[in-house]
Amino acid sequence: MKAKRRYSAAFQGEPGAFSHSAALKLLGETVEPIPCASFKGVFEALREDRATHAVIPIENTLHGSVLENYDNLMEFGFPIRGETSVRISHYLIAMPGTRASEIRRAFSHPVALNQCRRFFAEHPRIEPTPFYDTAGSVKMLAEEHPAGAAAVASEAAAAIYGGQILRKNLEDNRKNYTRFFLLTKQKKPPQSATGAWKTSVAFGASNQPGALFKAMACFALRDLNLTKIESRPLPGKPWEYLFYVDFAGSTDDKPVQRALQDLAETTPLFRILGSYRPTP
Repeated sequence: MKAKRRYSAAFQGEPGAFSHSAALKLLGETVEPIPCASFKGVFEALREDRATHAVIPIENTLHGSVLENYDNLMEFGFPIRGETSVRISHYLIAMPGTRASEIRRAFSHPVALNQCRRFFAEHPRIEPTPFYDTAGSVKMLAEEHPAGAAAVASEAAAAIYGGQILRKNLEDNRKNYTRFFLLTKQKKPPQSATGAWKTSVAFGASNQPGALFKAMACFALRDLNLTKIESRPLPGKPWEYLFYVDFAGSTDDKPVQRALQDLAETTPLFRILGSYRPTP
């Protein structure tokens, strides 16, 4: 019987970060975590074969797009092979024996702190203190034991680093989700992928009247449903832009093939970023 291959996943942050949860969802509970200090470090780990896969956040329902990762997708060129969404629920975590009344600082990633503004407004004695990572802030508490300190992170981070949960669901909006992309040099998609196919592309548009309209018509004329469009500055070309588009369909579909062929002929820069099935 052939042994099942073990995957490794690079992600930004420490074990217990929400990106780690996305990796487990995409690749299974046996995936080996490869923590990285930065998003660029995640891409470099995949490039250098220190990980078989990379998991990156691309969009949050409250905070919007993770623009840095759109730039990284173009720079490194790794194909998108999967997608999933993770419910983001923030917990106030302290080391065992710490009382809630003692907390004066709460460490976490700036995005996480920003998603808990109501909690901090209601508890003005607790100062939100930026840190490089949600799970990393719990790890720091376990290692350094700063007085009067807590962290805002996931339930998984509390379990990994031996923290106690003082309060649940700190986030202002319960419909807080982050969408993650799975990147890999491998062609085989994860077995957990069961959703309808999606495709992501990037293209430039000439600085001429109707250029973007003509590009969008490539999709509209084939009745392809666009699920997201994002624009980013084109490096080295002031006031020119790249457009990132997600739409329903696979590159194996004839209408998609015709749309992409027309788009490649219509635009000065064109790249297929990936065709993939989401993991619920």
